[in-house]
Amino acid sequence: MPALTLALLEDTYAICRFPAGTRVSAPSPGPFSLLVQAVEETTLVCPLDHAPAEAEIDAGWCCLRIAQSFDFGVPGILAAVLDPLAKAGIGIFATSTFSTDYVLVKERDVDRAVGALQTAGHRVTG
Repeated sequence: MPALTLALLEDTYAICRFPAGTRVSAPSPGPFSLLVQAVEETTLVCPLDHAPAEAEIDAGWCCLRIAQSFDFGVPGILAAVLDPLAKAGIGIFATSTFSTDYVLVKERDVDRAVGALQTAGHRVTG
C-alpha cells in the first residue's frame, strides 16, 4: 500500500441525517462539507457550528483529507488509510470526491488515529 500524506482539517464536524426527500440547502463553501441525497435519507456533513437544529446530529468528528490525487484505476488508496484505523479499533465515516478521499474520526480518537496512520507509514499534517 502506498505511503500517503493526510491533512487534519481544523474544524470539528457534525454528521447530520434528515428523512428521505428533505430539502437541505447546500453547505457554505469551506475546507470540507458534504451533501448526499439518497433514497433512504439525506446526509449533510458540515462544521459543527453550521449543523441545522432540525437534523439528527452526530457531533464531534475530525476530518482527514488525503493530500494526493490518484487516478481512479489506482487500487488500495482508501484501504491504505482504513486498514490501520480498523486495526486500531477506530470507527470512521469515509467519503470521496473526484480528486481525493476524506476520512472522519471522532475527536476522542484523533490522537490514536494519527498514531496508527503514522505507524503505517503515512504522514499527517495540520
